[in-house]
Amino acid sequence: MVYKPIIVVAGEPNSIFSEIFFKSLKYKKFKSPIILIASQKLIELQMKKLNINKEIRIINSLNLKKYNLDNTKINLINVSFIQKKPFDRITSKSSNYIRKSFDIALKILNKKITNKFINGPVSKKYFLKKKYFGITEYLASRTKSKNFAMLIYNKDLSVSPLTTHLPIKRVSKYINKKMIIQKIKLMNEFYKKYSNKKPQIAVTGLNPHCESIDTFNEDEKIIRPAIKSLIKSNYKIFGPIAADTLFLKKNREKYNIIVGMYHDQVLTPMKTLFEYDAINITLGLPFLRISPDHGPNEKMIGKNKSNPSSLIKALSFLDIK
Repeated sequence: MVYKPIIVVAGEPNSIFSEIFFKSLKYKKFKSPIILIASQKLIELQMKKLNINKEIRIINSLNLKKYNLDNTKINLINVSFIQKKPFDRITSKSSNYIRKSFDIALKILNKKITNKFINGPVSKKYFLKKKYFGITEYLASRTKSKNFAMLIYNKDLSVSPLTTHLPIKRVSKYINKKMIIQKIKLMNEFYKKYSNKKPQIAVTGLNPHCESIDTFNEDEKIIRPAIKSLIKSNYKIFGPIAADTLFLKKNREKYNIIVGMYHDQVLTPMKTLFEYDAINITLGLPFLRISPDHGPNEKMIGKNKSNPSSLIKALSFLDIK
């Protein structure tokens, strides 16, 4: 059986992504053809800066089926972007370029040529412009997906922040029973499909120790009823559990997924435990979207010292028939 291609949007041109992309192709061989959507001129400048010697094959996004693709060359769909230096400061200048790259990727994905998609990091400040909390919400909007979830995946333990990149002061107003149930159902289905198992899921509380001095306690009024409803449907789910002890080794080893109410509640311990050994998967889209679990990392741009582990894991996860 022929492996479907993996579509890769480079994202922010002034980031560490081109470096980790080249390193990924060098360190591991992938059976699925990888198609990069980026600026040819900029990629060539960056390859020279990073001492990468690999031939580029320019391909037409409108007729991908005519190509017999492999990864001996960099399969590139060119998107025009003018920049004299290989790397520069991140500004709003790249926003239109990134949007065009996503447009091309989504057209390919809509044609069902493949369902494998990776995007490099983007600047939330300049590209998303406060219109979306993150790329998760941006792609959900572009694909008209109403129910979606962010899953930071590791084969030993995954985490999911229910409110993604929402400001902390708005979290308590955003969570509700229906949302919790819908997102956890997505996680359960993902594990059944890709890990062939029904996951053990732990859910944190919102308040310290799952207690509140306020009249309205979200842990008892919202989170616990959602969990009880899922238990009645035979989900292997537990909580609400106090987040301060949930990630202790003896506790976290009981679960496949820990679901948190907000971003840093679960991402901080996750990155402390696994560093780059995780990938960001968006559940609920019409295709499988993954990104490396890090941002543009402006301080490391062009230094050739960035760790490609997360991108290698993202590509490896999608390297299936």
